[in-house]
Amino acid sequence: MSFLFGKKKTPAELLRENKRMLDRSIREIERERQGLQNQEKKLIAEIKKTAKQGQMAAVKVMAKDLIRTRHQITKFYALKSQLQGISLRIQTLKSTQSMGEAMKGVTKAMRQMNRQMNLPALQKIMQEFERQNERMEMVTEVMGDAIDDALEGDEEEEETEELVSQVLDEIGIDIDSQLIKAPATSVAAPAAPTKVAQATATSAEEPGIDDDLQARLDNLRKM
Repeated sequence: MSFLFGKKKTPAELLRENKRMLDRSIREIERERQGLQNQEKKLIAEIKKTAKQGQMAAVKVMAKDLIRTRHQITKFYALKSQLQGISLRIQTLKSTQSMGEAMKGVTKAMRQMNRQMNLPALQKIMQEFERQNERMEMVTEVMGDAIDDALEGDEEEEETEELVSQVLDEIGIDIDSQLIKAPATSVAAPAAPTKVAQATATSAEEPGIDDDLQARLDNLRKM
């Protein structure tokens, strides 16, 4: 009745209605099939009972009815399978239609975003960013060089001492033990010649020295 009021249904609404109708038909067919299966069970029981009573004519009639019931059950199975296939196709169409609507919305949003984007302004921003980034890298490099120059002396001295210690360790020299073994003062000169020199100087300065003492000094010189 929608055409009377001039309202046109959307494809999504039509697909939803048809899908609902197919699902209802499938439920009805399933209900009929179950009724026929119950009737089949009753016919089988009745045929067995009648056969025991020896009424073969009635058995033949009920057997024909049983065959028709089974054929009808088979038809209901086939019809249900066909309706389920159609329902699956409608569901696929509905999903495809929903996907198309989603893609349509995404395309519209992308078109609006592309329209709002100012490419020259964006390019200008990227160029400014690159320029400021390069400037920051130069400032960082200059500051690093200044810090390295300020700490260069101490680092070189420490590295030199470490290198010397490493070399001495490799050749098997312990500088600490060598410093301990080294003499603290220089070796003193012999005391006797000094005393002789002092005595000679004294004899030269004092003219009245004893002859005996002079002789002893002479003997010391010979020795």
